[in-house]
Amino acid sequence: MSTPFLDTARRVIRTEADALVALADSLDDRFRQAIDVLVATRGRVIVTGIGKSGHIAKKIAATLASTGTPAQFVHPAEASHGDLGMITGDDVVLAISNSGEAPELANLIAYSRRFSIPLIGITSREGSSLGAQCDVVLLLPQLAEACGTGVVPSTSTTMTLAMGDAVAIALMENRSFTAEHFREFHPGGKLGARLSRVADLMHSGDALPMVKDDAPMSDALMMMSSKSFGVVIVTDAAGTLAGIITSGDLGRHLDGLMSKTTRDVMTTTPVTIAPDALAEKAVAIMNARKITCLLVVEPDGKNIPAGLIHIHDCLRVGLG
Repeated sequence: MSTPFLDTARRVIRTEADALVALADSLDDRFRQAIDVLVATRGRVIVTGIGKSGHIAKKIAATLASTGTPAQFVHPAEASHGDLGMITGDDVVLAISNSGEAPELANLIAYSRRFSIPLIGITSREGSSLGAQCDVVLLLPQLAEACGTGVVPSTSTTMTLAMGDAVAIALMENRSFTAEHFREFHPGGKLGARLSRVADLMHSGDALPMVKDDAPMSDALMMMSSKSFGVVIVTDAAGTLAGIITSGDLGRHLDGLMSKTTRDVMTTTPVTIAPDALAEKAVAIMNARKITCLLVVEPDGKNIPAGLIHIHDCLRVGLG
């Protein structure tokens, strides 16, 4: 299917994709120099830009902050009216201007030079006002905008955004930043749910449906009913996990059920998971085994029940 609209969309996307390839091929040792400056900073990365570059700068600052590099967006116009005080000698300024001639950046650039604050620029013109003042220039290829008229920031903003992502991820890998670190900064939303640990969602303590392995089945049924998990955790006299009783176990032992003990009915090899495992892994196990609960046991070899996680706990936070 081809329409003028689809043709335009494909042309724009292909133009920007080609620009990203050109950007990747153009990277040189200045990228390493920029990363060295950013790694060495004791403060924050102050990201700034005006117009479309300002919008991209906000996203880059947010990405840096969420991946372990303290960062803040400072509006260059507001900086000229007092917000320069947000920038300290321990910071690094990352200034963005495709042309390198945005007049709104002038005071912020001058401030960084006056107080010897490292300045990194992202621009397509190395000899511009911005490029000439920078300690390190991350140079963008001078390519046509995807609009065809050269007036709509499109190719240039896409390359700038990609450069910011490249910087953030290079810093992230340098710091051995893990999914667990990311979760500390991103507890909300679908990403936060995916990075939840079993310990964050499990039930523990008095909430657990627990009985001893010599308890009569009448006690087990009362416990199963009162806790509403549909299972009972069975432990021995020492508190070690001995087994689990599910509705399936009840069905298999209906004859004379009330005359039996929990030891007679329980499954002795229940599926377990560690509390520090990802909740997403717990969902995968429950789906694969077609069960609704997992017992949580510390990975210390003592086999002491630490908790219980139900599929509904995972669904409640958006997993599954």
